[in-house]
Amino acid sequence: GEFDYVADAIDSVAGKVEIIVKAYQAGVSVISAMGAGNKLDPAGFEVADIYATSVCPLARVMRKELRTRGIPGCKVVYSREQPRRPMTSTTDGRPVPGSLAFVTAAAGLVLAGEIVRDLVANYLAV
Repeated sequence: GEFDYVADAIDSVAGKVEIIVKAYQAGVSVISAMGAGNKLDPAGFEVADIYATSVCPLARVMRKELRTRGIPGCKVVYSREQPRRPMTSTTDGRPVPGSLAFVTAAAGLVLAGEIVRDLVANYLAV
């Protein structure tokens, strides 16, 4: 089918990369939510190109993956807030990131607002 916009808010790096690559190949606008785990400030989210992001560990991984696939840019929602140290860990000692509903909701609202602004701007430009 045809899409006007793709919103990515999944947690899998492989899935995020695949969504962005396919949208780029199809010429469809895409916006991707970066990490909200272990963050406390819902007001800290902003929209930027993936290559202009900093601090966010997920954005760092995504920059590398998209660069190797030749993706020249991607609009993302991210926060420069330093993630807090996880308070829980798996049985093998690895930390488990935690998300707070009000933080992830804020990231989703920023993402949705950007899509609406882009669609309205494109509609008015026609």
